[in-house]
Amino acid sequence: MEFATTLTAAGSTHSGRPRAAMGLYKMHRIRLYIIFSTISGKSRRKDIVMPQHFLTILDFSKQEAAALLDRAAAMKAVDYRSDLLDGKTCILVFEKASTRTRVSFEVAVRHLGGWPIFMTQNDSQLGRDEPIRDTARVLSRYADCLIVRTFGHHKLEELAAAGSIPVVNALSDEYHPCQIMADLLTMREHSGGLEGLTLAFVGDGNNIAHSLINAAARFPFRVVVAAPKGYQPDPAVVARAREEGADVAVVDDPAEAAKGADYLYTDVWASMGQESEQAIRARAFAGFQINDALVALAKPDVRVLHCLPAHRGEEITDSVMEGPHSVVWDEAENRLHVQKAILEWIFTKGK
Repeated sequence: MEFATTLTAAGSTHSGRPRAAMGLYKMHRIRLYIIFSTISGKSRRKDIVMPQHFLTILDFSKQEAAALLDRAAAMKAVDYRSDLLDGKTCILVFEKASTRTRVSFEVAVRHLGGWPIFMTQNDSQLGRDEPIRDTARVLSRYADCLIVRTFGHHKLEELAAAGSIPVVNALSDEYHPCQIMADLLTMREHSGGLEGLTLAFVGDGNNIAHSLINAAARFPFRVVVAAPKGYQPDPAVVARAREEGADVAVVDDPAEAAKGADYLYTDVWASMGQESEQAIRARAFAGFQINDALVALAKPDVRVLHCLPAHRGEEITDSVMEGPHSVVWDEAENRLHVQKAILEWIFTKGK
């Protein structure tokens, strides 16, 4: 706990002591800050302000979400650099392997003048014997931000609850909000806006699907998820998004989802940690490939998205990945720009 005790010399006898004894305070108000470390470990002066986390897209209001995309677009237009994070350290704690997420976040931190430190699950106690809350308290004393790529979303929530610095979700099994913000920027660039668009996600109702559904509660576009029964999005995620105004449908027929779509989107059938299920999932998702036939069912100018890495020949064909409808490489680049905007947001909101 941190609090301030104000000692007033003028006009005080201070428990019977003569006023002259207070001369050492030079007869003016002095604020004496007494710092105590509490069980939460939050004793740094900066911890008076509650940190702004980014764990899901629902952490944004509609206005904030729109403003963040505007900011990301503006940053991209000028190859934005700043010293916002000068003197600040961002620790990347990754339990899962990564190419795009790691590199784009490290570059984003450096473009904003900060210093990134990368840790794998082999470098930290996260997920081992040390309680997550202890890790959060310690890292909060060393750094200014945690960027975490993990399995269980509860770990992110625990880090955010126990620590005293911002936590950014760089991917969990439940959500991948940074990726979806990059997807939305890509859609806006290629369609001139998001209003009235239909995006069909074909594949596993996983973290990508969940974050797309959340995004539909913040932006004016429709999401249709086509997934086999048993692999569809969490009904609770769908229900909450609908309560907040999302236009979402869940079907088990890829052709139904693709008809008239402005965007087709897919992801791998077996994510990290699901390698043992690969054969079972390959059978379950056999009819859920984005190929030329499915593209033909969508609008003539349909664009195709993939968060990468892609297993060509499984969830998407090589001809679609390399074809005229693909905007995958723009999508990958936009990770950098939206993440700079996200970092700026968490370090400046409320300040």
